Amino acid sequence: MNEIKELEAVALTCDLPQHGLQRGDVGTAVLVHGDGVAFDVEFVGYDGHTIALLTLERDQVRSLRVGDIPHAREPAAA
Repeated sequence: MNEIKELEAVALTCDLPQHGLQRGDVGTAVLVHGDGVAFDVEFVGYDGHTIALLTLERDQVRSLRVGDIPHAREPAAA
């Protein structure tokens, strides 16, 4: 598992339906807690508005990979 740094793009590894987010959604790690045990991650729409700002545990996010495919979708109902 590689280290996630502040301001790095990350992908969700699980659905968070209570926030309208799905596995694979991309956010930005805006704060790293401790030695990377948790992160404050901001998810934004393409218009720049914040969809969610959440504190997530290490197993809920991963670094983006070279082979990842960007994807756009309609927001899920929160």
